[in-house]
Amino acid sequence: MTVDLFTDKNIPYICTPITGTSKEEILTELKSLISEEPDLIEWRADYFDSISDTNEVLSTVEQITSASSIPLLFTIRSEKEGGENIPLSEKEKVQLLIEVCENSSVEIVDYEVGNDPLYVRQVRDTARKNNKKLILSYHNFDYTPKKQDILKRLYQMEFYGADIAKVAVMPQTKDDVLRLLELTKEANDSLEIPVVTMSMGALGSLSRIVGWAYGSIITFGLGVQSSAPGQVPIANLKRMIQMMKDTIGDWK
Repeated sequence: MTVDLFTDKNIPYICTPITGTSKEEILTELKSLISEEPDLIEWRADYFDSISDTNEVLSTVEQITSASSIPLLFTIRSEKEGGENIPLSEKEKVQLLIEVCENSSVEIVDYEVGNDPLYVRQVRDTARKNNKKLILSYHNFDYTPKKQDILKRLYQMEFYGADIAKVAVMPQTKDDVLRLLELTKEANDSLEIPVVTMSMGALGSLSRIVGWAYGSIITFGLGVQSSAPGQVPIANLKRMIQMMKDTIGDWK
């Protein structure tokens, strides 16, 4: 199953983050990465110094979307899942996500599935009402949980009504990376929604290159500044993925 936004090309769709702390930095980053032609841009708003100013956030979203036709993913990554420390409570963060859904032209929003179910439902319902896609996500920067624990998270995302289920974990061994790829295929075969998975760090960078072959529909490439360890520069990522496709064909 594919996402409506991306029906015009084959997976994986390459997403690149914007992590500027000011509007000027953000627009400079955007100008630099547009030429790389990613399929999706993620604005990591937890890096934004003015995140507590809703009008400034909405204004920045509009400047990003006005400057490029590339779909925009809006994320305020939780500090406990690898994000920056922000001056907003969880309730205020959810309210900002609601404002972005209701009053901006972003196409996708991301929210962590481990948050209070009430907040998850609020974000989901607002996204649906405003025709936004919702990624529910889980990030573990310390280790790779057991296969069944990760699958449980993915099934939970589907149960809560996500349009896309995302998991990013940190490997300690090569076996962790292989286990992540194996469960990606299992989740892709059993879930009704698309999955996005990645193993982070240098050890996990292989998953960013081959994960699509196991069913992960999006991979994150480095534009200007990395938002997670192990991201591969967009140009290199595109080249390596295309080399794989040229070699193995449409591998399913």
